[in-house]
Amino acid sequence: MDTNFVDYVKICCRTGKGGAGSMHFHRDKFTALGGPDGGNGGRGGNVVLRGNKQLWTLIHLKYRKHIIAADGESGSSANSSGKQGKDEILEVPLGTIARDAETGEQECEITEDGQEVILVAGGRGGLGNANFKSSTLQSPRFAQPGEAGKMEWKILELKVLADVGLVGFPNAGKSTLLSVVSAAKPEIANYPFTTLVPNLGIVKYHDYKSFVMADIPGIIEGAHEGKGLGLRFLKHIERNSTLLFLVSCDSPDIVEEYKILLNELKKFNPDLLDKKRILGISKADLLDEELESEMRKDLNKRLKGKNKVPYIFFSSATQKNIQQLKDMLWQQLNE
Repeated sequence: MDTNFVDYVKICCRTGKGGAGSMHFHRDKFTALGGPDGGNGGRGGNVVLRGNKQLWTLIHLKYRKHIIAADGESGSSANSSGKQGKDEILEVPLGTIARDAETGEQECEITEDGQEVILVAGGRGGLGNANFKSSTLQSPRFAQPGEAGKMEWKILELKVLADVGLVGFPNAGKSTLLSVVSAAKPEIANYPFTTLVPNLGIVKYHDYKSFVMADIPGIIEGAHEGKGLGLRFLKHIERNSTLLFLVSCDSPDIVEEYKILLNELKKFNPDLLDKKRILGISKADLLDEELESEMRKDLNKRLKGKNKVPYIFFSSATQKNIQQLKDMLWQQLNE
């Protein structure tokens, strides 16, 4: 298992306190009793999230439990403001959401490269006495202290952003397909649950075009109840714009297996059924023409009405219909 894929971290964020405002009066060799000239304190450092499209995982934050930003500096004479505390910037992969650790409430989502969001704000700097001068108060003898920084626990969670999500039972041939259509090298074996983390692959299409495909670990019946590895991975499917359902051609009942997969998604989140889908029937090198045409007749009869879904027989082993499958996916992604 790829232990480098971390999609959940809990961190303690401590922001800087604001610098105090200065209480000072202007003095020089010509001025014995000048007016107030105390400057403002600088704000404390923030904890900021920044999207970085080069990152795929939150592993770099796994061992950084405490994130501490610097304090702001105090103001000084001659209306000089104190320096702001240095922000603590956390680079995160696209698709990262931040939640409050206590309430579980989602606070922000990072979806673009370079996007910055203040996760926890630093304390505000205090105002110097120059700010309080008025016609009735010519020489204020007070200034504001800086605001305290905050300490908050946050949860960062990653939902993989991909164009196509592969949905199927363990051993349906998802990893093999991904290794054939992209440069991803997933661990492949002929036993269920080889894929324990979402594998992402860039699928090259004509003329330098490409799309991202994610092999989401096999969902078994009952995944929405948290059986198997279900729930943790179902959340990754929420982000895909097209779902490619894979059922092996040697399945006892292809349509039935497709419906079970669909039902799992529906129980987890009914909105997933609004996504575009394609049914890919894998390992088609095991079929002769006669058998395939019999199966087509059966599928055409049963995949009608509300069960209607475009389908394609393909084989990763012999590359049969792999290009046609890419064409179908590309067309759906760009409709």
